[in-house]
Amino acid sequence: MAPGGSALKEALESNSTGLDYEVKMAKVEANNKPAKSGSGSIGKFHSSNGVYELLECLVCTNLMYPPIYQCPNGHTLCSSCKLRVQNTCPTCRYELGNIRCLALEKVAESLEVPCRYQILGCHDIFPYYSKLKHEQHCRFRSYNCPYAGSECSVTGDIQTLVDHLKDDHKVDMHDGCTFNHRYVKANPHEVENATWMLTVFNCFGRQFCLHFEAFQLGMAPVYMAFLRFMGDENEAKKFSYSLEVGAHSRKLTWQGIPRSIRDSHRKVRDSQDGLIIPRNLALYFSGSDKEELKLRVTGRIWKEE
Repeated sequence: MAPGGSALKEALESNSTGLDYEVKMAKVEANNKPAKSGSGSIGKFHSSNGVYELLECLVCTNLMYPPIYQCPNGHTLCSSCKLRVQNTCPTCRYELGNIRCLALEKVAESLEVPCRYQILGCHDIFPYYSKLKHEQHCRFRSYNCPYAGSECSVTGDIQTLVDHLKDDHKVDMHDGCTFNHRYVKANPHEVENATWMLTVFNCFGRQFCLHFEAFQLGMAPVYMAFLRFMGDENEAKKFSYSLEVGAHSRKLTWQGIPRSIRDSHRKVRDSQDGLIIPRNLALYFSGSDKEELKLRVTGRIWKEE
């Protein structure tokens, strides 16, 4: 290749890409030009695939929100990626500077777009700049895996997570609204945050996660049992549950509303929203030798009228 050939090729590709961007913009404006009403006001138009392509960041491919930046050749990227690429356009290698793509920001402002969870049941349409805020709280958004033993990254709808818990985490599944579980630990003096158990109950056609674990509450070692509902908070409030543990004519009881799995396992635990058993009392319930933890936790779930 002749000297300077590489630089010439890069310049040609850069100019070609910039031209393509301008052509796309022209097509978008021609195809999506909003019609004027009789009063002369400008209406809004729904998004098309072409507009979505323009609003996708070239680096992370996520939809862009102001400030949207562009290089001198018209290549756009989001503000987060502008920092990541050290102010250099990843397409043509020109210095980015602080050029805002105000035209694209204005185009986005005129869009009305569906929620990203449309296929899961959300059929509402939102102004482009309201879409992100809605999706953060959309009741159809995916749930995180409620498994507490590891930082599991799996997300999905409830049935997907139920199958995932059963097949991948080998969680015990039980049918019924009452339960009687026995927890045994050989060395109860080893209290670590990693000591936990999870059981899933199918009750009233819904799923509930029963958590039991040992951790330090301040300086005091404790055991804790609590219930989480596999669904949204508003649905969780339709149910109540009780837990009971005891022996030797003594018992501890707890009654409450199951927390939604929208709240993380750690958040529920740290809020102490459940049955808390100090270790000394747990060992007393276990027997006189205090060498082995043997706790029997009973409970029931009912639906509020």
